Amino acid sequence: MSDQPQPPADQLAAASLSDAVPKHDFSDRVPIRSILARPDGGSGLAGRRARVGGWVKTGRKQGSGSFAFLEVNDGSCPMNLQVIVDSAVADLGLLVPTGTCVALEGVLKVPPEGTKQKIELRVEEVVHVGPVDPAKYPLPKTKLTLEFLRDVVHLRPKTNTISAVARIRNALAYATHTFFQKHGFLYIHTPIITTSDCEGAGEMFQVTTLISEAERVEKELIKNPPPSEAEIEAAKLLVKEKGEVVAQLKSAKASKADITASVAVLTKAKENLSRLEERFKLKPGIPQKDGKIDYDHDFFARQAFLTVSGQLQVETYACAVSSVYTFGPTFRAENSHTSRHLAEFWMVEPEIAFADLKDDMNCAEAYVKFLCNWLLDNCLDDMDFMAKNFDKTCIDRLRTVASTPFERISYTEAVELLVEAVKGGKQFENKVEWGIDLASEHERYLTEVKFQKPVIVYNYPKGIKAFYMRLNDDSKTVAAMDVLVPKVGELIGGSQREERYEVIRDRILEMGLPLDPYEWYLDLRRYGTVKHCGFGLGFERMILFATGIDNIRDVIPFPRYPGRADL
Repeated sequence: MSDQPQPPADQLAAASLSDAVPKHDFSDRVPIRSILARPDGGSGLAGRRARVGGWVKTGRKQGSGSFAFLEVNDGSCPMNLQVIVDSAVADLGLLVPTGTCVALEGVLKVPPEGTKQKIELRVEEVVHVGPVDPAKYPLPKTKLTLEFLRDVVHLRPKTNTISAVARIRNALAYATHTFFQKHGFLYIHTPIITTSDCEGAGEMFQVTTLISEAERVEKELIKNPPPSEAEIEAAKLLVKEKGEVVAQLKSAKASKADITASVAVLTKAKENLSRLEERFKLKPGIPQKDGKIDYDHDFFARQAFLTVSGQLQVETYACAVSSVYTFGPTFRAENSHTSRHLAEFWMVEPEIAFADLKDDMNCAEAYVKFLCNWLLDNCLDDMDFMAKNFDKTCIDRLRTVASTPFERISYTEAVELLVEAVKGGKQFENKVEWGIDLASEHERYLTEVKFQKPVIVYNYPKGIKAFYMRLNDDSKTVAAMDVLVPKVGELIGGSQREERYEVIRDRILEMGLPLDPYEWYLDLRRYGTVKHCGFGLGFERMILFATGIDNIRDVIPFPRYPGRADL
């Protein structure tokens, strides 16, 4: 017997379990990631039985049709599992077309030396086949452009790129919740339907039932025309007559049965008159009052919109439970066809009570670094795919941002640097002067050329920022900040909120906004006001930054933009 000390029994058991093929918790199959993402590439599982399910990426018959190689992927990772099927096991013609769904059971084997695979599955049973007609399948094996895939949005998750984006997006969402939960924030679900315009821009999708109701009424009036005035008068006369009959019966002290029967007739006549009068009021078209649309007849009895931000609503909770965040879809009816804009997009919006602009910047920087580290630690295989196919610098960019302190400069300093660049020969399409809203080219110059790392610009002119941002002592700037990163420019926009009642009231009026819709927001300043701050991160822009993909329409599962809202 060896003199070498033996590991404890529990370690031996753990080692044995690590070579087992773990099944999916809620499915009788082994996720392909469980096989291929092991440090040994799956070779340690040789000789074990496994059932896998997935879709054929490529398939080819070999040996004069006696067997076939299939590359199968189930979406759990970017890697494909090589599968070998003999013609005696199944009809190979059904299995090899790209896109075919298969569930296969067999034994894992180490392939011959010289092949790139560390493990492959020798199939003994074909459990399921979801066939594909290669002549009609819209996703051939040839390289497909992302523009083409937008026209088959329901099938594009089957491609390597979109499935990798989905996993990266999932990882960033999970990391978002992990970061804020770890730091004691409460997750608040803010409304999608709102009556407040957070940005004051007016580019909002309206939510109304007036149009559908007008169409319904129009169809109803065609099918069943409204009563005439003569019919209304006749119905009124009938009610009067039946009322007189009841009065006469009561006066004559008629039997209870006769009076009851007469009252029933009168009630029926009144109900009929009420229906006729209601129908008489029906008018085609959208109801108006004083020449304007009468929203009293709308579903919410007032104008309502799809939200552009959950910030204002989530502030109500920050002013009660301190640290909160919301993470959900937002909408902008901006007729923009650029590669950076969507009509529907997701925002991460934390809000922190008892905190100022410096705290806001610290939180934003920590959050972005956490996201970068999370992808490096948990999504490196998908990031490798992005580096090989879209942006060879994307992994280095994540590492740089994760490890480098962000530069912090005031808006005034930023403009001075841009002016110096222009004097030095740099040309911008947009004029540089104090008071402008920095354009994407300015932001990217600062972060990609001047500092070559993320930059936080703070203290912006009040004229280009929203009413809720805290007015600085100079009365010219507000305590706002933007986080600028390479590749996309602005990633985060935030501010310390104006907590002084008189100041924010004056700011609302100064910007030409009505006070009434914001009375509830002003209440937060009237009753127990508190210093607080927050920011918003455009989730899709974070994915663009991480992956290096150029168009924002390719990093959201179902892109909505002018002219397109598929599915």
